[in-house]
Amino acid sequence: MAMTTRQAVYLRFFMHANARHGGTLLHEWLLERARAEGIGGGSVFRAVAGFGRHGVLRETHFFELADDLPLKVEFIVDPAQCDTLLALVREAGADLVYTRNAVEFGIIEGRPA
Repeated sequence: MAMTTRQAVYLRFFMHANARHGGTLLHEWLLERARAEGIGGGSVFRAVAGFGRHGVLRETHFFELADDLPLKVEFIVDPAQCDTLLALVREAGADLVYTRNAVEFGIIEGRPA
C-alpha cells in the first residue's frame, strides 16, 4: 500500500445558503472559480443550525424549509493556490468569512480487492 503526504492549507469559507454573487449562488461561484484555477477538489457542507457575525440564529424546523442555513465550503490546497483563491475572492468583492490552517494531508492507495 503506497502512501504519500504533503504540507498544504485547509481553506474554509463560511456563508449563508442563499448568498449570491453576481446572480449565482456564492458557494457555486466559489467552487467554479476554484475549479477554473486548477484546484483538485472542494466540498460544500450545510449546517443544521448556526449563527454568524451578525448574531442571527438560523436552524431547520420540521415544517419549514430552512433556505438560509450556514454553509461551509472547503478546500485542501497548496499555499500558492490558497493565496490565489483568496485574491480572486477579494478582487470579486465577495462577502465571505474564511479560515486557513496549515495541514499535512495524504493519499492512501490500496490494492484492488
